[in-house]
Amino acid sequence: MTRRAPEPALLVLADGATFEGEAIGAPPEAGVTSSARSGVPTGAATGAATSAASGEVVFNTALCGYQEILTDPSYAGQIITFTYPHIGNYGVNAHDDEHRRPHCRGVIVRDLSRRPSNWRAQHSLADFLARHGLPGIAGIDTRRLTRHLREHGALPGAFGPDEAAVRAAAAQAGATDGVDLVATVTTPSPYHAPAPREARFRVVAYDFGIKATILDHLRAGGCAVEVVPAATPASEVLARRPDGVFLSNGPGDPAAVVGATTAVRDLVGAVPVFGICLGHQILGRALGARTTKLAFGHHGANHPVRHEATGRVEITSQNHNYAVELDGLDGPGPLDRGALRCTHVNLNDGVLEGMALPEARAFSVQYHPEAGPGPHDARYLFDDFATLMASGLAS
Repeated sequence: MTRRAPEPALLVLADGATFEGEAIGAPPEAGVTSSARSGVPTGAATGAATSAASGEVVFNTALCGYQEILTDPSYAGQIITFTYPHIGNYGVNAHDDEHRRPHCRGVIVRDLSRRPSNWRAQHSLADFLARHGLPGIAGIDTRRLTRHLREHGALPGAFGPDEAAVRAAAAQAGATDGVDLVATVTTPSPYHAPAPREARFRVVAYDFGIKATILDHLRAGGCAVEVVPAATPASEVLARRPDGVFLSNGPGDPAAVVGATTAVRDLVGAVPVFGICLGHQILGRALGARTTKLAFGHHGANHPVRHEATGRVEITSQNHNYAVELDGLDGPGPLDRGALRCTHVNLNDGVLEGMALPEARAFSVQYHPEAGPGPHDARYLFDDFATLMASGLAS
């Protein structure tokens, strides 16, 4: 059998940096370039099928877990660069999906494995990309690209086989700042996640882009979870009489998520609240903190985080472009924000990784304790949430 010769493709960043490779996955015109799928503005090409995929280019340093990363809704509007050189070695399977489909706009790899080898593999990564209409580019010097992004920050870019279309799309591609990407990934209506055999708690989970592994951990902790759309008002949540409210991960700029900050502000103090990733940022904004965009974000599975109360260092999984700053709290707050304290700090760059408002039974972390993919050091946080809810039941 003769293998078809790869089609040359080009990756161009908004600053003009150019990388040569070969096309993999679905053709860009399969639909991922449309604003309806990603929510990212692309100038005159917005909403139109073109021969270039465009989005904000970021890099992820995880050595494995590519399927979980590609199906994480937090990557909506972004093109994912994998720094590990060989991607697809162990294939894909239905169990490892974090969402029903990828919401990222494309994938960049050095070398795509053509023949997976693992007893769990059901399909190759190439099959996965084609099935979901997700374009990609391989053969890229991802080490050079990563160094460029570290120096210049996450940049809009475009890739595809048509050089003219790629350069035009790269010039028009927009960043994720100020775009409500959550609206493109949240559930359109409430639904109940599979319940545990014996449910101890009723939890309402805001779907800002919730991952399947998070629901698995809540269920394992005895939570019967109802997932609600991101724009659900606090009054509708409280009417369900939950024992706790969970604020999920999700994509993009927390300041752009319509209605979320107001809803969470009204929930804090009324019910235990636990936030992860974007949920952490939205909780921070609800308490009067500022959120700022990091240069190239945290995307990987080995970030060291110090637990301030014990000094213990946890290795964590992370995926975010924005961070919470507790200095100079402003805006309305529901309680005495002087009691708001930092609980976790990133040892790489000092970014706030966790906070708590004990008197309101509210806490959050920037990283991903569900570890999909990643280490399990921080899974105790789901137990902490259960403890908060149990204390409310006891009183």
